Formats: sequence, structure tokens, C-alpha cells
Amino acid sequence: MNPQTPHDAPHDAPYDLVGVGIGPFNLSLAALADGVPDLKALFLDAKPAFSWHPGLLLDGTTLQVPFLADLVTMADPTSPWSYLNYLRHHDRMFPFFFSERFLIPRREYDHYCRWVAERLPSCRFDAEVTAVTWDDAAGAFAVTHRSADGATGRVLARQVVLGVGTTPVVPEPLRPLLTDAHRGRVLHSADYRDHRDTLAEADDVTVLGAGQSGAEVVLDLIRRQDGDGRGGPFVRWLARTPAFAPMEYSKIGLEHFTPDYIRYFRGLPEERRERLVREQWQLYKGVSVETLAEIHDEMYERTIGGGRPRVDLHPGVELRAVEADGDGYALTCHHGQQDRSFTFRTSAIVAATGYAATRPAFLDAMGDLVDWDARGRYRIDDRYRVALDPRVGGTLYVQNAEMHTHGVGAPDLTLGAWRAAKILNAVCGRTVLPVPERAAWTTFGAPEGSAASGSPAASGDDVPVPAERLPDPIGPRR
Repeated sequence: MNPQTPHDAPHDAPYDLVGVGIGPFNLSLAALADGVPDLKALFLDAKPAFSWHPGLLLDGTTLQVPFLADLVTMADPTSPWSYLNYLRHHDRMFPFFFSERFLIPRREYDHYCRWVAERLPSCRFDAEVTAVTWDDAAGAFAVTHRSADGATGRVLARQVVLGVGTTPVVPEPLRPLLTDAHRGRVLHSADYRDHRDTLAEADDVTVLGAGQSGAEVVLDLIRRQDGDGRGGPFVRWLARTPAFAPMEYSKIGLEHFTPDYIRYFRGLPEERRERLVREQWQLYKGVSVETLAEIHDEMYERTIGGGRPRVDLHPGVELRAVEADGDGYALTCHHGQQDRSFTFRTSAIVAATGYAATRPAFLDAMGDLVDWDARGRYRIDDRYRVALDPRVGGTLYVQNAEMHTHGVGAPDLTLGAWRAAKILNAVCGRTVLPVPERAAWTTFGAPEGSAASGSPAASGDDVPVPAERLPDPIGPRR
């Protein structure tokens, strides 16, 4: 346990705020809340220390957002928890300045977040939350947690923020093979770094998924081949998308990651929001231009002297079935545009098939107190509050589980500090940090003042939180 973390508050003294999960988004909230006088906050995480996608912390990989999208700067550039202050504390300001880089190494971002988490007294690790319930007698949420040695604790909170992150998504045909018998040969890209040496020795590796993670795994495996491409694994890259497409990174296109677009998206009917998220895959599932260029360059070098790269790229392909076949696997796939199925054999499979928000088990006891939508997801308002039964007098917030209500910016680090500031203001009942509501040149939707026609905008998830359930402003103690 971090020696700087606070002890559990007495049962009759609830915390103003308890955060469950310490990933970048709740860590952002913890960092911004650290400067608020009289705000008693605690953040809990099951891990022994902060870590961020450790399976993909490969040398040479970078964030896909500029360093200004750190934990605090987009909401409070004066905060001591900024990335620039991290550089200053590590005596690296001049090297960073001379490097002239806007996108920082992914390993460095992880180290920066650990630096913040280790110094914030509100962050407590080795504390797995096992239940969140509503305690009528206390008029607060009861948050039960457990350490690795089995010790349990319980704290009360007027307000709770869920920042538990997302979980790896694995195609259904692969799920039966995620057992110890296939360990290191069938895996999600989240575990790639732990098995990359074993995969590099395989005869043939198939990578599924056309996003940044899939591209980085493909690039790493190609680089593990011998210089002439003869040694190392044969690399096959499959994706359902019609192309291995670059991520949208134009200055105007990036305005989809602004408060303006969130406001526009929330005003659309639910079925249109669902369709938009699917159509906008290049905004959050594409590959950086630089990574695609590096893959191309690696393959080009292998053609010197008449060679051929031991790499196959197959877009527009969906995995239909997988069977264990001796010391490898037989994959049945379908090419959509040709409407043609085919089968091939591979030695190992890496599913770089993304992540999704899931309902945490610790909320099971509150299942009937959460107003789930028709698909079992949170209904979330413009301040990231979850709609609850009126019997609950506290407020539940959520981070990175609202793509269905807020759009493609939900998992993006660009909006992390802005969203955390919005939540912090709501928690405190006053403007602690002013945040912009307009940040884009683009007008999303019809211009104001234009004549309305067609179906009215609807937002089935915009369930207001009744006024009587708003938290009391947190000010000086009386």
C-alpha cells in the first residue's frame, strides 16, 4: 500500500468522492481534485501499482495524441501534475525541447502517469473494489474493497466515479481457445509483450484487426524476421475493414474530439448515434500514417535482390471459425466483397480486436437501482452522471463507458482532462475549473436560427438527474 494514502474514513464520515479504478481518466480526476480545498477524495485500484496497457509498451511506439493531452493541461495548465512538470522533475526539459516531438513515447506516458499516481495521497493501490451498494442508513454509497492478502475494508462516499476502463474483445470463434493449453499461441494483443519472444519463433503468425494495435504487432513481428525476411515468422494481417486505412488526423477532422461535437452527438436520436459510431471507425480505429509507412518500408527492403516479403495483408476479411490442428490452427474466413470463403493454417493468432466497456461485477448489488437502457448500458447525462433510481440519494459518474451517448471522444485522451473537470465541477456543485463548451470551428448540424424540418432531435439517454439528487456544494466545512 502506498504509505501516503489516507486511512479509511470512519463510517459516519463519508468521503465526498470515491473513484473506482485508477487508469488515466480517474487519475486525471484525482490530479485535478488534488488542488481543491476541503474536498475529501479517495481512488481505489486492484493493481499493485499504476500500469497502462503494459502488453503494448513496445519500443518506438508513441501516443496518438499530442503531449498536451496529459492528465491536467487541457483543463488546468498551471497544475503541478502536468507532463511538462514531470519533465522538469526528471531534468529532461532540454532533451525534450531539442527532440521537437509532439507525440511522446508510450512508455514515457506510462512512466509519467506512475509518477503522478505514486505522489497523489488520494490514490490507493492493492485495493480491489468488490461491491458498491447504496446504504440508506448512512445516506451514502458503501464501497467494499479487498487487498491481495485478503484484508477487506469499507468506505462511504457521497459520490462515486467509475473509471474501470474497458476489457479486451475477442472474436467468438477464438474464445474457446483462450485456455492454458493454447497460452502464448492464441492471445489478445493486450498480452502481446509477454509472449512476443515465443511468437517470434513461430513459423506463421496471424494478426486480426486493422487498428493501431494490430499494426504495431505486425510491424514488430516483421522486424523480428531476419534482415532478408527468410527467418522469423511468416506474418499474416487480416481485418474486417475494407482497407488498412490511416486514422483521421486532419486539423478539421480532429474537431470530432471537442465539446461541440459531444453536444451535437447527444442531440441525435439513439439509432443515428449507433450508426454514426460504426461509420466513424477511422476516427478511433485507424492506424497512424507513420506506422503504415514503416510497415510498407520494412516490406520494401525485403524485395531488394528479388526477394519477396514474408507478409500477407488481407483487408475485407471476417473470421468465421477456428479449429485446433495439430500444433497449429485452421482458420476459416470470409471475404465480404467477393462473398467467398477460404481456409488456411497458422501457428499462432494475435487478436488485436479492441476493447469494450462492460458492466463491472461490483455493481451487481445495485443492478435494480441503475436505470439501464434497452441494451443494458448506462444512461448518462451531460455531466457524466448515471441515471439512478430516485431512492438513491448520491450520484454515480462514469468515465469511458459513454461512447453510445457522447460519441467517439469517450475513449480518447484528448478529452480526458476536460471530462474530469466537468465531473469535478459537478461533484463540487460549483465551477472549480472553467471548461470551454465551444472549441471547434465546425458547425455540427444545422446552423442556429435555421427553419426546422424533419424529425425532431431526440436523445433517449439524456435522462436528467432530479434536483433533489444533486450533491450539496462542497465548500468550507461548517
